[in-house]
Amino acid sequence: MKKYNYLLIIILFFAAYLSAQKTYAQFPMPPEVPIWDGNKVNLQLHKISENVYAVSPSTTETETTKGIPQATSAGFIVGDKGVLLIETMLNKRLYDQLYKLIRSVTPKPIVYAVNTSDHGDHCFGNYLLPRETILIQNEFCKENLAKNYEGIKQFMIMLFGKDRGIEQSVYRPADLTIAVNQSLKLDMGGGKIVEIINTGTAQSPADLFVFLKDSDKNVLWAGNPFIAESPTIPWLFDGYFLEPVRNLQKIYDMVGDNDVVVPGHGRITNKKGIKYTIDYVNALKKNVEDAVKKGETLEQVKASVTMKEFDKGYVLFNWLHYNFNIPNAYNDIKKNSLGK
Repeated sequence: MKKYNYLLIIILFFAAYLSAQKTYAQFPMPPEVPIWDGNKVNLQLHKISENVYAVSPSTTETETTKGIPQATSAGFIVGDKGVLLIETMLNKRLYDQLYKLIRSVTPKPIVYAVNTSDHGDHCFGNYLLPRETILIQNEFCKENLAKNYEGIKQFMIMLFGKDRGIEQSVYRPADLTIAVNQSLKLDMGGGKIVEIINTGTAQSPADLFVFLKDSDKNVLWAGNPFIAESPTIPWLFDGYFLEPVRNLQKIYDMVGDNDVVVPGHGRITNKKGIKYTIDYVNALKKNVEDAVKKGETLEQVKASVTMKEFDKGYVLFNWLHYNFNIPNAYNDIKKNSLGK
């Protein structure tokens, strides 16, 4: 039922917000558009261990901790028979950069590609993949992209700007899907076991986590659920809260203190670096639960649950906290309390 409710939300969302000349008036827009510019981002290669690489914008090292939103991170693992690629980026310009970085390391074919989200900055480059590449998504991600691709493109154009190569993207269906609470293990050879995990909703129902178990270093590609370290707060604008809180904790508990974490939009970090997200959602949950028990309205909660201890300079804090995170937490917690 949750799947169909989400699809209904998507349909109603785009009917309301993507109609001519009403988009910007009705959707709460971030303080600056584009949030980051896909025509200007330059990707950089980071060698994590032998045959294991992260790819992130060249600005992540200097700007993440300043609270400046960063473009999408990616990565790849070189196995015995070929490459496993994580993310295909927003547009051809960024996909081409990513492909060039792969080719700087290995001539082996891209055997697998994984999308950790149905947001376009993670998957709009799928159409550029070699035909023989096996594309992996979670079950909901494939279904939602198949039904709503043009609407998702328009939504991405709204947040990331026209003429950023988004318009040229063409839907390519996934070859393998992973159901809720299931995972797929791939043996890349050389002791590198990749587990692709669908916990259920951790930001959106389309989430996947890519967890490399390696004798050298374990690496988690965390996608949008763990978007970046402090001062970044999570983007909970897909309409869910309580389930993400549980699943974020589940993934956090899987990560070891010495593991490497590649967030969806920030510099490479570790378990300590992503704890800020856990702390934020737990604090938001407690504050909103207390407010609901007092009978406060949504507007009263927005006024009382300011959580200034987490407002440490992230450019999008107010946009996310008041327009999405609080309302979704309030609606989910209130519905849950009424169901008891």
